[in-house]
Amino acid sequence: MKKEYCGLFGISGHPEAARMTYFGLYAMQHRGQESAGICTWDGGRIREQRGMGLVADVFNERHLGKELKGDIAVGHIRYSTTGVSLLRNAQPFLVRFGDYKIAVGHNGNLVNTYELRAELEAEGSIFQTTMDTEVFVHLIAKHLNGNTIEEAIKKACARIKGAYSLIIMVNDKLIAVKDPNGIRPLALGRVGDNYVFASETCAFDLIDAEYLRPVEPGEMIIIHNNRMTTDRICEKGSVPTRQCIFELIYFARPDSLVFDEVVYEKRKLMGCQLAKEAPVDADLVMPFPDSGNYAAVGYAQCSGIPLELAMIRNHYVGRTFIQPSQDMRDFGVRVKLNPVRSVIEGKRIIIVEDSIVRGTTIRTRVKKLRELGAGEIHMRVACPAIKFPCFYGIDFSSKGELIAANNSIHEIARFIGLDSLHYLTIPGLLESVKEKDDYCLACYDGNYPIPPTVTSGKHCLEDQGRKPGIISEYCK
Repeated sequence: MKKEYCGLFGISGHPEAARMTYFGLYAMQHRGQESAGICTWDGGRIREQRGMGLVADVFNERHLGKELKGDIAVGHIRYSTTGVSLLRNAQPFLVRFGDYKIAVGHNGNLVNTYELRAELEAEGSIFQTTMDTEVFVHLIAKHLNGNTIEEAIKKACARIKGAYSLIIMVNDKLIAVKDPNGIRPLALGRVGDNYVFASETCAFDLIDAEYLRPVEPGEMIIIHNNRMTTDRICEKGSVPTRQCIFELIYFARPDSLVFDEVVYEKRKLMGCQLAKEAPVDADLVMPFPDSGNYAAVGYAQCSGIPLELAMIRNHYVGRTFIQPSQDMRDFGVRVKLNPVRSVIEGKRIIIVEDSIVRGTTIRTRVKKLRELGAGEIHMRVACPAIKFPCFYGIDFSSKGELIAANNSIHEIARFIGLDSLHYLTIPGLLESVKEKDDYCLACYDGNYPIPPTVTSGKHCLEDQGRKPGIISEYCK
């Protein structure tokens, strides 16, 4: 199972800033389900509400109508990429330093957190959380003496390494920053005369905002008194753009634009490319919903083989449910997905999936299809084999977790119980996007745009003959 990382939303100058932020976070709930938070600026102080759980559980009408006053807001939904799942690690992260009240929302993952934290602690900094975001805030505070907030942010960004899209509310300013490689998405929009930022454009659709453009790699956008100015934390083009292609494959909502690409269309193209690379004689194409749906549409259209929605998903299952009192085999799988027997029995099936990380869940589902009498089961995966850990915010942080890092295609097919298996090739994947040189492929080829560092004596990339990996208590 892959876990999402975080979603950001920010708005400036709107009389219902908190409510707009709530709707924006609600639209991006798929990006993080552990915690949610909103901070607003009421003209004199920052107001905040954060909590564990889903957006609709954390906020109520009292928060949005009375307590979160102000016309500037920043919101965050979180899946913990660094830092354990606790309320004190919920964002936006809020600090007061002199005359500045600062709230920071961060999507991404820094690779030099532990070196910087040790340095700051040696200088007297006291940390309240285990988040890499707090390291960034301490760096801002360190550079505020004699500098403007914009200069302090630029100096802080010069010290951090890794993936970061940031929305920073500093008193009556709203500032958005993206790392020089542009790994994590962030979009700029406008609702009426007010500027908005969001990790995905589906958030703009819900509040009827106009999408303007992506925030550029290395760009800093400042909104103050409803005026927008732009600056840069590094020279444009000084480092290569390396956008996370997994956003297009899996994470983003299909109705979003991410990196100026229509996610729905990209996934269909990946499925079509699969049909060209690995045709097979079969009776039907089917996805494992919902992640494989759009690539399966593309595969069916390009192959001419009928698409059947032969696996039904229960959309009302939450993160927890009452377990049966007796031992019910595969209950955890069947409560979420269940196949249609009459469609499966005796058929030659092509299953289209977006990706395979560990393979254990897919194995259980394929076993169920065999029990229902499927004649042949072929699987086509709409991305290359994931062989290397990600250090930029995706939840597969060690090689031992990755089935393709330790097994051949034939071994994986046999483990899952397939008649054949094909992963989309890297050239085939890149045929699906506009800017082929702008994407990070490190989880497929091990070529990291930002080399991970070595810390604490453990090695998340050991044995793989690549650059040494980041070391942290979370790399297990």
